Amino acid sequence: MYADRSNRRFHINPASLSIAVAINGGVLAALFLAAPEWVQGYVEPPALTTRNIPLPPEPIPIPSEPLPTTDTTPLLQPAPAPLPRPDAPRPMVDVPNTGPIIDFGPLRPPLPPIGPGGTGTGTRPVETPAPVMVGVSPDPRFADRFQPAYPPSEQREGRDGQVVVRVLVGADGRAKAVERVSATSDAFFTATRRQALSQWRFRPATRDGAAIESWYRMSVTFVLN
Repeated sequence: MYADRSNRRFHINPASLSIAVAINGGVLAALFLAAPEWVQGYVEPPALTTRNIPLPPEPIPIPSEPLPTTDTTPLLQPAPAPLPRPDAPRPMVDVPNTGPIIDFGPLRPPLPPIGPGGTGTGTRPVETPAPVMVGVSPDPRFADRFQPAYPPSEQREGRDGQVVVRVLVGADGRAKAVERVSATSDAFFTATRRQALSQWRFRPATRDGAAIESWYRMSVTFVLN
């Protein structure tokens, strides 16, 4: 029995071969039929179009203008006018003569004499400068107020007269007191005193520029026209 099996040859069944060929042929046919659908489903992408975009032009440089320079040279200012010295004499104002003559007396009192210097050889003490004094003077703005009214009694008698008085001038320029030096009559002195206390105005005396009280001598003349 073992000898017969070894001597058996390899044999292919014709029916099985036909079935295998048929199956393979069907598979190949299905592949060929499906290929066109695969090819038709592919869409070619659109062609790439390129375009040159011009670059914006470069800005034109603007030249920088130089800043205006200011002249720092200081301007020359005129020198201020010098102030008048407090001891400088005031200008005299001409008062028109309205009839009576008024003597305003000296403008300032005389300065005391300076004593002789010492003969020692030691160190001299520092001397304090004397104060600057300016005397009383009539205020020319009120020159028309100095002449008193003519006393009626003396006018009826046709008598002229003269009165000399000392006036205490306050720091405000007003007459504070009137003393009789001489007078032709009491009527002339009374008229002069009344006018001085109510109407006379002066520029007061000053010591180093500060107004002070001071006495002033005046003469008033009464003349009938």
